[in-house]
Amino acid sequence: MSLYKHIRESWKNPSPEYSAILKNRLIQWRKEPVTVRIERPTRLDRARAIGYRAKPGIIMVRQRVMRGGRKKLQIRNGRRPKRYGRKKTLNMSYQYVAELRAQKAFPNLEVINSYYVAQDGKSYWYEILMVDKESPSIKNDSLLSWISRPSHRNRAVRGLTHAANKSKM
Repeated sequence: MSLYKHIRESWKNPSPEYSAILKNRLIQWRKEPVTVRIERPTRLDRARAIGYRAKPGIIMVRQRVMRGGRKKLQIRNGRRPKRYGRKKTLNMSYQYVAELRAQKAFPNLEVINSYYVAQDGKSYWYEILMVDKESPSIKNDSLLSWISRPSHRNRAVRGLTHAANKSKM
């Protein structure tokens, strides 16, 4: 088996030692800000599958999203509406919301794709692959030069990432 297949299998069926490591990571991640630029991806197999390479201009961001349903607005005046208090769900996945928030935090970068990392009782964490399209190393790269074209500006906001396409269906 290849290295990436071993990494994938260890994520699917974690050993007890790795479960303890993940638990300690989640404790540390809860104390961090919501959007964090990270040095290298946590799941190298998934990052490579969505296009990550260790080169200038490619940035990984870990984004935390709160779990749970979204409530309707509070009543300001008048009578209580009939369906007040029922949960309202948006037509967006948590992954898509994470991509939008990362795009907002780093407006000079473009979102390529993202993947799930972890969850606990309150939050989901996603790692998002972002690219600096003005970087010379990206413009000269045959596999990533397409992102420099104006038609690919604000991909996450316009719903052109994989998570956004799945949410639109």
